[in-house]
Amino acid sequence: MPQATDVRTRIVNAAEECFARYGVAKTTVEDIAASAGLSRATVYRSFAGGRDEVILAVVLRDLRRFLDRLSGRLRHERSVPDAIVEGVVDAVAFVRGEPHVAALMAPDAAGHTQAAVIGGAERLLHLCADYVRPYFGAAQRAGTLRADITVEGAVEFLFRIISSMIVMPREDEPREFLRTYVVPALAESS
Repeated sequence: MPQATDVRTRIVNAAEECFARYGVAKTTVEDIAASAGLSRATVYRSFAGGRDEVILAVVLRDLRRFLDRLSGRLRHERSVPDAIVEGVVDAVAFVRGEPHVAALMAPDAAGHTQAAVIGGAERLLHLCADYVRPYFGAAQRAGTLRADITVEGAVEFLFRIISSMIVMPREDEPREFLRTYVVPALAESS
């Protein structure tokens, strides 16, 4: 009998395929089960929250992939302002450039994805905070990041900035905007 994590992985893989093929709005639990070669009951045993929980699992897996890449980048950024600006730009590009992630942000998926993400927002924010916590702490100890802010608050702030830039893209290059308005909210002024 397959392990529960193997079954969950099959379901998440099948969901990504279905979202890409049919769109999030039109994908049903039955579609996901059929694509995974499993019964609908098995999907619900693995994801008691149904479709919303499956959507969240897809989002979390994609987010972990991005955060792994971001962690490598943060180790090499020259300054906190550069890390903030390039991290935000990279996050927006990741969402727009990854077909599976882009499918979750398509207009027909927005309400479905939003419901799943809102339900799991705390998990998403904690995951992001855990990834950036070591860099955040080091920057605060070095005096380059404001001492009066928390990693959770900073992550939520950046998450909201990234979300707005995805939903309402800027027509110009965003780096100067980020340096002028976002960086001062987090970094110590030099």
